[in-house]
Amino acid sequence: MRKMTRLSVTTLLLATPVLGFAETTAGANEEARALIQQFAESLQSELVSAMKEGGPIKAIEVCQDKAPAIADNLSQTSAWEIGRTSLKTRNPENAPDAWETRILKQFESLKTAGNDVAEMSYAEVLESDGQKVYRYMKPIPTQEICLTCHGSDIDPELAQAIDEAYPEDQARGYSAGDIRGAFTLTKPL
Repeated sequence: MRKMTRLSVTTLLLATPVLGFAETTAGANEEARALIQQFAESLQSELVSAMKEGGPIKAIEVCQDKAPAIADNLSQTSAWEIGRTSLKTRNPENAPDAWETRILKQFESLKTAGNDVAEMSYAEVLESDGQKVYRYMKPIPTQEICLTCHGSDIDPELAQAIDEAYPEDQARGYSAGDIRGAFTLTKPL
């Protein structure tokens, strides 16, 4: 496990402005948000197509194959490592590290306090293996369409297909507006 040391903090929770931040990170939040938007739009487009073509069972393939491919493509064409994580993962490969777990729990606390999930994000400069890195997270709110596969009342045939694709699935029981997980990005400085 990589050891990370906190160097400086920029908290963007609830869109707090960034003040006195190092020049090396200028524009990093905008870059991260733009990549998240690309990822989300590409994934949503793939999911909508799959749902039209073959319903929710077909959408499992998108999450299993195309979502990682979208993340890999965006990572290769940018200076960022891009992914998704959650406190309740479907794919164990997306399990959060200690830093991501801490931020996800902060997001949950803010949501419980009545803050708007769509307005939350968090950024921090850390040192990992002697290298400064910029880390950014933005929560993913659960939408109605997500409940088909991530809600409490999943069709038994779909549940079986999810169990076959993801034997360690924990990503169920969500309600609309819950924090489903987060986009997580890392950029070397």
